[in-house]
Amino acid sequence: MTERRYADTSLRISKSALPKELEVHVGSKPFALDKELLASKSAKVAALLKENSNADLSCLLRDVPADSETFELVARFCHGYAVQMSAENIVPLICLSYYLGMDENHCNNNLLSKAVTFFEQRVLPSWNEIVKALRSSEKYLQQTMQLGLFDACLQAMVAKALENPRHLGEPIIISRNNGDVGDKPNAKRRLFALDWQEDLTTLSLQLYEPIMYTMKQHGIPPEYISASIYRYAKKWILFCSNGEETVSIYKRKSQRSVIETLEKLLPHGRELLPCTLLFEMLRGAIDLEASSACRNGFEIRIGKQLDQAKAKDLLIPSQGYAKELQYDIECIRRILKIFYGNYDSSDASGFITVAELMEEFLAEVACDIDLMVDTFVSLEEMSMAAALGTKRNSDGIYRAIDIYLEKHAYLTEKEKEQVCKVLDFRKMSAEACEHAAKNERLPVRVVVQVLFMAQLQLRETLVRGTHEDGKEDEEEDEVRVEMEKISIKVKDLEKDCHEMKKEITNGNNRQRVNKGKLSLWSEMKRKFGCSTNVDDFHCPTKKKKVHPKWGL
Repeated sequence: MTERRYADTSLRISKSALPKELEVHVGSKPFALDKELLASKSAKVAALLKENSNADLSCLLRDVPADSETFELVARFCHGYAVQMSAENIVPLICLSYYLGMDENHCNNNLLSKAVTFFEQRVLPSWNEIVKALRSSEKYLQQTMQLGLFDACLQAMVAKALENPRHLGEPIIISRNNGDVGDKPNAKRRLFALDWQEDLTTLSLQLYEPIMYTMKQHGIPPEYISASIYRYAKKWILFCSNGEETVSIYKRKSQRSVIETLEKLLPHGRELLPCTLLFEMLRGAIDLEASSACRNGFEIRIGKQLDQAKAKDLLIPSQGYAKELQYDIECIRRILKIFYGNYDSSDASGFITVAELMEEFLAEVACDIDLMVDTFVSLEEMSMAAALGTKRNSDGIYRAIDIYLEKHAYLTEKEKEQVCKVLDFRKMSAEACEHAAKNERLPVRVVVQVLFMAQLQLRETLVRGTHEDGKEDEEEDEVRVEMEKISIKVKDLEKDCHEMKKEITNGNNRQRVNKGKLSLWSEMKRKFGCSTNVDDFHCPTKKKKVHPKWGL
């Protein structure tokens, strides 16, 4: 019934039915007010009229800290109409009634006391109502702070978060089955979706920063704080960092301030956020050209849990010209250094995981046709360094080199040798050596080295087998004869390689060189007992190459 009466009698204060003793504009909206009715409720207006009954109040009311909707509520109250209060209008209503002096000292049952009572009884007990009230206070932040309204909201929110930290949102976890980031509410949470609809991420940074800082100070679990901070970054920064739209300089500066503030708020600790999300925030900081302290903060957090990263996470674009084609090698190097400097577990599985990660990353970037040789070699060296002490073979690095040579067929013989110089042939498996001996993409000098290492490995294997089985001198003679044959083949191959380089130096035309090189490969394969069938060459121009089962 009250609502019906309010709707029926909800007339504009500017109607001619009211005495037009004072007309003011609030925003773009005109209001016609009765001075006496306004003075009966407002101590400030009454004081001005007492000094001068003909005082012009238009200037005073034009500068009120409120919008036209809030001022209309005050005007209705002064003229005896009911005022509908809500979480959305209560904060500006309190600020305006305080500004006009509408307190109990001036008049009983005045607007300020009614608004404060509503704020304490209807807003502060509810998380959702607090968030709504704070969101409506952003235009009047200074007055909200001065009147203590923000502190009251903050204390109520902290108390509720201590009782149930899920008010900040569910922690973000990683599904151990597939490694995907899990940021979806579970079935139980979905049943109560209406109770959790208001999120702190809808607030401005001016409000969000002191709230999260206070939450940290009062010991709210860091996994909930970290999840809220990531969602805030996702909402205000990361969703528009894909480069699809042009962002103004002012907006970029604002976003830069946001990411730098969030980095300071983000708790330090392992596994508070999945490594993939930390990399996402780091790329956002790089894209916005955030401070070095901000980027270093993300790098430190990533380095402490690098063993949880994926190969694609390391695809960090470099700054500068053509940054979309190259990768930030120094950033990856710093993250690796942080990982090895902070790894304190007695279990070496973390080192092995990072070594595998670097090999996968190397294979990933090897497919980039624009990746320069020097950059690839630097990544090779880091991958080799990551594998030190893990007793891993070099098969993964060889696989990446093979991919790179296949995607960059235009490289010269010297550039190919530079790509292969990092490869440790002593750590290659027998299957990898066999594949390399038949790989036409490798430079001839590398093939020679592979065959030589295969010879040494065969010698060690045969000698070891002879000692273990206690074979007689006759078998040792057979081994010696076989080794001598292999040595002769290697020497012949080196001689052929020297002759081929001599032909190239003499300036023979490309067709003759290619023809000679093909025949040289045939001769090499014949000498080492390899098949000379055209299908066995695995030539990429005739048949797509199928690697052996060992993964190449």
